[in-house]
Amino acid sequence: MKILISGGTGFVGKNLVSFLSLYGYDLIFVGRENGENQVSWRDLENKEFNVDVFIHLAGKAHDLKNVSNSQEYYNVNTVLTQKFFDAYLRSKAYLFIMLSSVKAVADEVKGILTEDQIPDPKTHYGKSKLEAENYLLKNTQNQNGRVIILRPCMIHGPHNKGNLNALNILVKKHIPWPLGAFENKRSFLSIDNLLFVIHELIENEKVPSGIYNISDDEAVSTNDLIKIIADANGNSPEIWNLHPKIIHFFAWIGDVFGLGFNSEKIQKLTENYVVSNFKLKLALGKSLPVDARSGLVKTIKSFK
Repeated sequence: MKILISGGTGFVGKNLVSFLSLYGYDLIFVGRENGENQVSWRDLENKEFNVDVFIHLAGKAHDLKNVSNSQEYYNVNTVLTQKFFDAYLRSKAYLFIMLSSVKAVADEVKGILTEDQIPDPKTHYGKSKLEAENYLLKNTQNQNGRVIILRPCMIHGPHNKGNLNALNILVKKHIPWPLGAFENKRSFLSIDNLLFVIHELIENEKVPSGIYNISDDEAVSTNDLIKIIADANGNSPEIWNLHPKIIHFFAWIGDVFGLGFNSEKIQKLTENYVVSNFKLKLALGKSLPVDARSGLVKTIKSFK
């Protein structure tokens, strides 16, 4: 079986390549230049590829610091997706998998996010992902192959430095977590669960085309996350239950003086973002192999 992959050098891509190689698939990649087992994006526009599966991972990640040029999101997340999908339409491949994002639907979630929610992204990242999704949905009519859009929440795994690593550093330095009074829940996605799902989609032709949220089974509160990180490091968690009014007062000071600890930061740290994976598991007919805690512990221990 031949599989054409875009974004094979990113965090998800490297893990997926290693994972799929275990099954003996013939992997081909899209890059800037032609090479061994690699085709260029230029050739992608005018060639018909004899492959069985297209997997689109390439994209510009959400810039939490808000320093990126907004047009870059559309150039990468929308335009490159269109080019890759057009190549799929010219081929005889039976499956196209796109890695989108839950941010294509909502930046804030009230209750539990399902695939039925009407998309209303607020950021250029989310909007560019949604435009790419819409292009796929618009052009999949009368196609014999399957087109599957995966909307993951925050993906983590060994050596993937990001917000989890920042929290890990805080806990390892015994810096108290001051937001213990806030009870929130967030969904995460272990890279192992994502790889399992992609492999199942390749092998299980009964999974129909469509959009699927993908997350670990259990949502985790930030307080529990701090405890998981502390346990993985052999430490005791240090959580302060400061009154929310005190926290919001310091956040207001941050707003006035342009500090990093401000109202926007507090909202991000304390908001709920719970994602349902029910539709995906029902279609697969299988459970995900890694529970949320085990996946998080594996990631945290890799930072050592």
